[in-house]
Amino acid sequence: AWWDNPEGFTRRIRQQGFDLDNLKVRHLVHLVQTLVGFPRHLSQHVGGFVISETPLAALVPVENAAMADRTVIQWDKEDLETLGMLKVDCLALGMLTVIHRCLDLINQTTGTNLTVDDIPAEDPETYAMIQQADTVGVFQIESRAQMAMLPRLRPACFYDLVIEVAIVRPGPIQGNMVHPFLQRRRGTEQVDYPSEELEAVLKRTLGVPIFQEQVMQIAMVAAGFSGSEADVLRRSMAAWARRGGLEHMHRRLVDGMLQRGYSETFAEQIFQQIRGFGEYGFPESHAASFALLVYVSAWMKRHHPAAFSCALLNSQPMGFYQPAQLVQDARRHGVNVLPVDVRYSNWNCSLESIHESRRGREKRGQSPFSEKSICKEVAPGKKGSDPFFAADRAQVRSYSALRLGLQMIKGMREDAAHRIEAARAEHPFRDVQDLARRAALDRHDLAVLAEAAALRGLAGHRHRARWEIAAVEKGQGKVSDQTDLTLYADPNADPVSIRPPTEVDDVRADYASTGLTLGRHPLALLRRVLRHRRAMTASELRQQPHGSRVRACGLVTMRQRPMTASGTVFLTLEDETGYVNAVIWSRLFEKQRAEILGANLLAIDGVVETDGDVHHLIADRVHDFSHLAGSLRSKSRDFC
Repeated sequence: AWWDNPEGFTRRIRQQGFDLDNLKVRHLVHLVQTLVGFPRHLSQHVGGFVISETPLAALVPVENAAMADRTVIQWDKEDLETLGMLKVDCLALGMLTVIHRCLDLINQTTGTNLTVDDIPAEDPETYAMIQQADTVGVFQIESRAQMAMLPRLRPACFYDLVIEVAIVRPGPIQGNMVHPFLQRRRGTEQVDYPSEELEAVLKRTLGVPIFQEQVMQIAMVAAGFSGSEADVLRRSMAAWARRGGLEHMHRRLVDGMLQRGYSETFAEQIFQQIRGFGEYGFPESHAASFALLVYVSAWMKRHHPAAFSCALLNSQPMGFYQPAQLVQDARRHGVNVLPVDVRYSNWNCSLESIHESRRGREKRGQSPFSEKSICKEVAPGKKGSDPFFAADRAQVRSYSALRLGLQMIKGMREDAAHRIEAARAEHPFRDVQDLARRAALDRHDLAVLAEAAALRGLAGHRHRARWEIAAVEKGQGKVSDQTDLTLYADPNADPVSIRPPTEVDDVRADYASTGLTLGRHPLALLRRVLRHRRAMTASELRQQPHGSRVRACGLVTMRQRPMTASGTVFLTLEDETGYVNAVIWSRLFEKQRAEILGANLLAIDGVVETDGDVHHLIADRVHDFSHLAGSLRSKSRDFC
C-alpha cells in the first residue's frame, strides 16, 4: 500500500511523468489516496431474479437499471437471503447466447435442425482437442489457469470435465487439493481412505474433497454433524472470505472427528481444506451444469469452427479474448476469414458459402481448410442430402467462410450499417457515390468505412477511397442525388498515380480501425529485427528443454494478478506462431512496473519451465519494444 512506502509511491508517480509540484497533480493524488479501499463498483447480477408472492416493489426498493426494461433491487443479495426471499441466479448467459447463435448458423448453412440434444456425447476428437488445451473461446476452460491444467488432468469423459471446472477454483487451490489429486490421477501417489465411510464420499475424486457437497458429507460422516449443522457449515464457507464465520466451528469439527477415531492431524487437514472452500468451492451440481456447456462449446469449436467463431464475435464482449485473438485462433484452425466489405458485410459477422474448384485450390497452393470437419462433403449417392453437396468431391468443394461484420469497425453506427444492408438488398452498389447516396451516409460514416478498407471493392485501397470521398470531407454532410463526389477533388490528379499503402501501413490501419488484421501478423513483419535482438517465436520456445534461457517477444494480450497469487503477475504474449505464457514474480513487477504495465510490444528474458505439454517462461527481465511497432496499438485484457 502507498502509505507503507510513501517514498516509493512518490518515486513511482514521478516515473509515470507526473509533476508533484503541480497543484492539480497533488489534488489528483489526494483524491486517489482517499478512494483507496472503496468498492470498485456495486455490481449487478447479469441474470438474477427474485420471486415474491406480492408485488416485489412493495417489499424491497426497486430502481430502473441502465438497460432498457430492466430493474435492480437496491439491497445486497445477502440481505435477501437473510429475509428468506427466493433468489435465482441464471449463469453463463453469454455462452448460452453463443451456443444459440452457433446452432442457428449451423442450421442455416447446412439445412439441418441441430439442437443441443443432438450433439453426440463423449466425442473422442473433442476430448483430444481439450487435452491439448486448444480451448480459446470455449466456456470456462479458456482461462490461462484452466489451459495449464488441461494437459495435466487430460479430461477423457464428461465427469472429468466436471472435476476440471471445479478444481481450478480458489477453494480447492487454497485447500491444497489440486496437486494431490493430479498425483493420484497420474498414479504417483497412493490413494488412501481413512475409513470406509469416507471412501464412499471421496472415491469419485480419488480421496480429495473437491465439491461443496463432499465437504458437508465429511462433516456428517466423520464429525457427526447433523444435516442442519452441515448446512450451517456450508453457509459459513460461503461467508468466510467476507466476514469470517468458520473458526467458531473449528473445535466442533475437530472434536467430532477425534471422537470417531480419526487422528488430530487428519482432522486439522480436513479443517484447513474446508477453510479453503471459504474462497469459493463449487457445488458438484453446479460444476456438472457448467461442464455440459464446456463440452457443447468445445464440440462446436472442433466440428464447426467457422460458425463458433462467428457466434463468439457476435456476442462480444465476453470471455478472456479480444476479437483479434479470436480471429487469429479461427484462422489457425483453417477458417477462411473474409474482411469487412460494404458489398457483402452485414452489421453482424456472418457465414458465406464459397464454392471452389480443385484447380483454383491448386493455383493458390493450398486449401484454406485443413480439417475435414470444416468442409462437409457428401459421399457419392447421397445427392441432395447435404447443402454442401458436390457432384465430384475430387473437383469441387463447398464451405462456409467467416465474413467480418460492420460492427467490427470502430466508430461505425448501427443505423448506418442497417441502411447499407437495405440499400444493397435492392441492387449492388456501383461506386462510392452510389453507396453514399442510397444509404444516406455522412462524412463520418464514409470516413470510418474508408479507414477500415471496407470500400476496397468500390474504390480500391484506403488512399484511393479517401480521394473518392473528398467531397464529404469538404463538409458536405449527407450526400444528395445531385452531389458529385469528385467535384472537390483535384481535376488534374491522376487516380492511378495515388500511391497504395504499404503492407505495414495496412496492418497499422487495420488495428486502428478494427483492432485486428487479416494480413500478416505484425510480429511476422518484425521478425527479422527481432531475430537480430535474439527473440525466438512462441513455437520455437515450446521446443526448448526445461531450464533453457531464452528471450520471447510479442504483443501483450493479457495481464493478470490474482489475489491468491501473492503479487505474481501473469502475462500472455502473442506472435505469428501462437502464445507465450510468462510468469513475473512480484519483486520484478515492482522493479519494472512501468514496462510491464505500459508496453504494447514486450520482450521477456527468462527461463523455460516445462511440465509435460505445459510451458511457462519465468521472467528475469523485461524490455519495452513498443517503439518497434510504431503507431500500432493492440488491445489487451488487463486485470479483469
